[in-house]
Amino acid sequence: MKEISSIIKTFIKTEVFRYLFFGVLTTAVYIVSRDLLFTLTREATISALLANAVAITFAFFTNDYFVFAQERDGWGKRFIKFFLARLSTLALDIILVFLFVEQFPEIIGQFVHHDLTGVNRIETYFSQILIMITNYLISKLLVFKDQKR
Repeated sequence: MKEISSIIKTFIKTEVFRYLFFGVLTTAVYIVSRDLLFTLTREATISALLANAVAITFAFFTNDYFVFAQERDGWGKRFIKFFLARLSTLALDIILVFLFVEQFPEIIGQFVHHDLTGVNRIETYFSQILIMITNYLISKLLVFKDQKR
């Protein structure tokens, strides 16, 4: 039992665990923002775009400080690199929402009685899984590689 406890404690201290933990929080920020904005506007693309802006800002600061433990110096340059890198996953998100919510909602709709809110939620979860994996690779390989504390 002590071995399992030791393994768990060791895993919790890893960068991958921290990334997953803050990635889940970022995803929650995104989903809550997008769902709220969609409820207010009934515009899936606009909701996704604005929710991405909120989530990208949240993700940068948590990744910079907690996940990749960067020096305070140079955070502005990293933020620009991070934001530019996240534009690729923003594009992926917008393409997926456009296709599956706005153009072809019946693909997902058949599973939720063609309820557009349900379609939007399912597409949101699906896209976030793809985006979380892609964002980790981008962050690890391109953005947070230089200035460890």
